[in-house]
Amino acid sequence: MDGQRNGNAGAMPSKVFTPSEKQAFSCDLLAVMRALGDGLSAFEVRAVSSYLREELGQGASLRDEFGLNKVLTALQTARLAISEIGLRGPVLTACLVRATISSDEQIGPVERRFGKGVAESLRAFLRVERLLETETSTMASDDFRNLIVSQCGDMRVVLLLIADCVCRMRQVKDVPQDAERRRLSAEAAHVFAPLAHKLGLYTLKSELEDLSLKYLEHDAYYHIKEKLNATKAARDAYIARFIAPLRERLDAEGLRYHIKGRTKSIHSIWQKMKKQRCGFEGVYDLFAIRIIIDAPLPQEKALCWRAFSVVTYEYESNLRRLRDWLTVPKGNGYESLHITVRGPEDKWVEVQIRTERMDEIAEHGLAAHWRYKGVKASGGGVDAWLAGIRSALEQGNEAALSESLGAGVKDSEVYVFSPKGDLYKLPAGATVLDFAYLIHTGLGNKCVGGRVAGKNVPIRYRLESGQRVEILTSSGQTPKAEWLNIVVSPRAKAKIRAAVNDLQAAEGRMAREILERKLKNKKLEWDESAWNQLVKHLGYKETNDFYRAVVSGRADVNAVLEQYAQALEREARPAERVPQHRADEFSLDRGGDGHGHESSDVLVIDKNLKGLDFQMARCCSPVYGDDVFGFVTSQGGIKIHRNTCPNAPALRTRFPYRVVRARWAGKGAGKYAITLRVVGNDDLGIVNNITSIISKEERIMLRSISIDSNDGLFSGVLTVLVDDTQVLTTLIKKLRTVKGVKAVSRS
Repeated sequence: MDGQRNGNAGAMPSKVFTPSEKQAFSCDLLAVMRALGDGLSAFEVRAVSSYLREELGQGASLRDEFGLNKVLTALQTARLAISEIGLRGPVLTACLVRATISSDEQIGPVERRFGKGVAESLRAFLRVERLLETETSTMASDDFRNLIVSQCGDMRVVLLLIADCVCRMRQVKDVPQDAERRRLSAEAAHVFAPLAHKLGLYTLKSELEDLSLKYLEHDAYYHIKEKLNATKAARDAYIARFIAPLRERLDAEGLRYHIKGRTKSIHSIWQKMKKQRCGFEGVYDLFAIRIIIDAPLPQEKALCWRAFSVVTYEYESNLRRLRDWLTVPKGNGYESLHITVRGPEDKWVEVQIRTERMDEIAEHGLAAHWRYKGVKASGGGVDAWLAGIRSALEQGNEAALSESLGAGVKDSEVYVFSPKGDLYKLPAGATVLDFAYLIHTGLGNKCVGGRVAGKNVPIRYRLESGQRVEILTSSGQTPKAEWLNIVVSPRAKAKIRAAVNDLQAAEGRMAREILERKLKNKKLEWDESAWNQLVKHLGYKETNDFYRAVVSGRADVNAVLEQYAQALEREARPAERVPQHRADEFSLDRGGDGHGHESSDVLVIDKNLKGLDFQMARCCSPVYGDDVFGFVTSQGGIKIHRNTCPNAPALRTRFPYRVVRARWAGKGAGKYAITLRVVGNDDLGIVNNITSIISKEERIMLRSISIDSNDGLFSGVLTVLVDDTQVLTTLIKKLRTVKGVKAVSRS
């Protein structure tokens, strides 16, 4: 099928083996079947062989996009996984059968023949193949590699994918499809080489990196290769001179060892040239000397440090470049001791010291773990999942390998694509609405649903890794408080909360403008405490709920204003029905000023003062202990104002003949209503902290509270009843100590 589409199988029909392929098929099949016999019964081995021959006999498609024989590639992948990685068991059956599977519909017969485990592995292969169709620029991210791992489920599928990539990269050197080869090289460089590195498959990792460089950076690859070949003789001679004195001292120490020189990979040299911005000649550490010690496990570290002392005694060392992976091995199990020393001709040389066991693990990674013990692993998330592979192979635990250890990765993160192919990471359980807010706040605020796999889905639809998601919006959509129950990501919750608060604040401003305009028409004053009391009387828990009812029309504004006017009238009535007198009839306190002169008239405000029509002004709400003055109203009554009242300057300037000096006498006359404004950070629990302080004060009563929030800040209006200014001052000080409170002021 693929071969027919690409038309690159040459003169050979796409469904026929060439003579050389037939020979290779027989050889590889025999080797793989012998290896499969280690973990499968003779019946199962025959079943796999029989299946392949049946499929080939029925004309199954054999060619990939390069014209390569897919069955041969599968056999070579299985051989590589057996020899280099140490894989055994039924998963290799899936590797072989994969050559004949190109769609999910073909898996059913295979599942009935080979079981659920093989079928699940085949589905994982197909999921990854579909993911690898994405843009190559997306592949370079850790998130994309994590997505690949999470979609595999069975850890052994990851290993087989790495082996498959190596086999295909080895075979595409001379194919004419340059674009397809560059894409495969990008997969090798960005996806499978980093995964091989995490798993300790250093040999395969280096091969993938070198081959990808060869196909992607042809000129750079061959330039470095030619330079290495030209300098090989001189390099070998230098290594011999460097090693000679070390051999003498190591022999004198009685160590059993062997030494070898290792030239850096072409890819590694190219990376250094780019990082250091230099030519080939500027890379001084082209090779490393490796001292490999034959040591029993309990003495490994001690003997490695003895060899270290020999090297640093013979040559000057650069301790800043000391890398001690003996004491703390790398997360992928790598153990070694690296030191850079100054050798002959003042050249810096890297020396690596390790044991036979460490070298085997460094060279062959996972394949060595079932033979050696004691490798440490660390990390979290995908790294921990991959470390589980090392642990299972170390213990030879085939059952653990077959478990879906990728479930831990799936349960913690979800990776989805945008319509443009960009990859995004979300917490597990994320919905379409989470994704919308992750892309852009404006997109989230207008989100009405999404389109996944060509189908429209609601905003609460839970996403799965690998899906491509398009967000659907509507200009009439607005955020709602109940959206907080739909999203799971902290970002989305914060954005929704902020948007809802902004909407509520806007509704509050609009409602207040409506009410103030109507109050002005009715010649009524705005009294904060009276409004708060009325809102509570109407059955609203929060002022914002009342404002929303006004804006939406659910509250009858005219009826509310009528009740408000009645509330003002009730509040204006005196507590006791006593004969009232005009202002010019009240008794004045005429005392001396201490200098023999008579002082000005002063109104003495006492709780026992009766028969005088006076009230506390609502514009400044005086409290016993405030510096105050009296103002004779046009009706003949007196309003008591604070000296700092915002209306005081105008009253003194326009009506100086109505201003009366006043002072408090005796004790406070009961509770005084005052309004406080509190501004602070909109933190969880801050309102509870404020109200808790007020409730603990015996001499203070909370009459009402109104809170608005905007851009992470809240603004609160509190109406409280206090005895005097001393109690009020103490309360303000305590409120200012609440964490998150920025300012407390009295209206």
